[in-house]
Amino acid sequence: MTSRERVGSARARILGWYVVLLAAALAVSVVTVHQVLVNHINARIDAELRESAGVLSVLARSTVPPDLGEPVTTVAQVVSVGARSGVPEQNATLIGLVDGTVHARSPQPVPVRLDLNSSLVRRWSATRTVQFGSVETVAGQVRYVTVPVSLPGQASQGVLVSAVFVSRDLAEAGDVTRLLVETMAIALVVGSGIAWVAAGRILAPVRNLTVLARSITESDLAARLPVHGNDELSELARTFNHMLDRLDHAFATQRAFIDDAGHELRTPITIIRGHLELLGDDPDERAEAMVIVQDELDRMSRQVDDLLTLAKASQPAFLHLNTCDVESLTREIYAKAQSLGVRNWQLGEVGHGRAVLDRQRMTQALVQLATNAVQHTRPDDQITIGSTVKEGDATFWVNDTGEGISKDEQEHIFERFARAGDRRPLGSGAGLGLAIVRGIALAHKGRVEVSSSPGHGARFSITIPVDEPDDRKPKESK
Repeated sequence: MTSRERVGSARARILGWYVVLLAAALAVSVVTVHQVLVNHINARIDAELRESAGVLSVLARSTVPPDLGEPVTTVAQVVSVGARSGVPEQNATLIGLVDGTVHARSPQPVPVRLDLNSSLVRRWSATRTVQFGSVETVAGQVRYVTVPVSLPGQASQGVLVSAVFVSRDLAEAGDVTRLLVETMAIALVVGSGIAWVAAGRILAPVRNLTVLARSITESDLAARLPVHGNDELSELARTFNHMLDRLDHAFATQRAFIDDAGHELRTPITIIRGHLELLGDDPDERAEAMVIVQDELDRMSRQVDDLLTLAKASQPAFLHLNTCDVESLTREIYAKAQSLGVRNWQLGEVGHGRAVLDRQRMTQALVQLATNAVQHTRPDDQITIGSTVKEGDATFWVNDTGEGISKDEQEHIFERFARAGDRRPLGSGAGLGLAIVRGIALAHKGRVEVSSSPGHGARFSITIPVDEPDDRKPKESK
């Protein structure tokens, strides 16, 4: 399956879940609205029946109908007046019964003649109290209220019935529900289209990520994803870009190592090959050639070690951090440096305090600075080693009274294989010493600086924060 198909599949799944959830929400809404309409209709019908029962009850107890003003003397008259006294609501009817027979009914047309249903008429005629009820007919559900009618001194029994055909009102609710379903179906289609477009835009960074990942090669890691916003996809893009930064740095380190190794090892290899090709049978020549070959092999070994140190300098495991006493470390380095050459060695100001650092790496860097000072001074020159601790930083420095360094040279001396004019390499024999010093300083989240002018010596300093430069917890150094 191609990346486009996978992204398309994800887009389809997003749309599918959206349609399912939206359809479920719309279905619940339709059912809820329908039920609310039905409940409202039932409540209205119940209110109508209660109101009709009240009116008919008052009429059944009155001997003077309000619209005639003349007294009535029989139950049949009361029933007749009651059936005609009010105009029923739409989908309703009024029926008057006397002694089990239909005596009168309202003239409105109805879906079905309830007065022709003999069993229903008998049931209503038997009531002696106001009663509410319902019955199923061919026209659907009918809800009714019966009100008995009797007059003192008369044996006749009458009943007034107010009935409502519920199905017609419910049919209106059904029409509203169908209209709602149609509207929501259209909304579902439109919403699905919008969701499809939105899902495409949301997944666009994923497609860009796929395209970018396919375009990246070991020799070209420059491309980066555009980052907009602060959502999860933006965070993914940022994380991917950071990964590319790390890969780019790793590949650059590898390429630099290979280039440096090829650059520096080519010369000793050429020298060794030349001497071996010209090697004769003379024992003295052989001995002299072996000395040269051994010296070149030693130089190659040192160069390889320096190159490996530079390659490791940017790796997290390069440092082994400890909490060290600055004063004791400074005195220790001063003691070691005096064996590098006959110079006027001095111990300058010594800082008091503790700093988190790699004791061996810092010693390596400062000894390299001392070695560099020896290479560019005379036996009667002075070399001073010291340190300070202030404002949250620890600074170690090496100061000499040697030949000094010009401004132009100062801009390049910390680069690999840096050479200043016609002089020999600054730092180690391969021009890697000061580059290693800078790598150690940067690994400590610090910096290395030089202050010098021709003929007035040079001062090299390494400044690092006294606190831990990363999240690793150091061990206490004895």
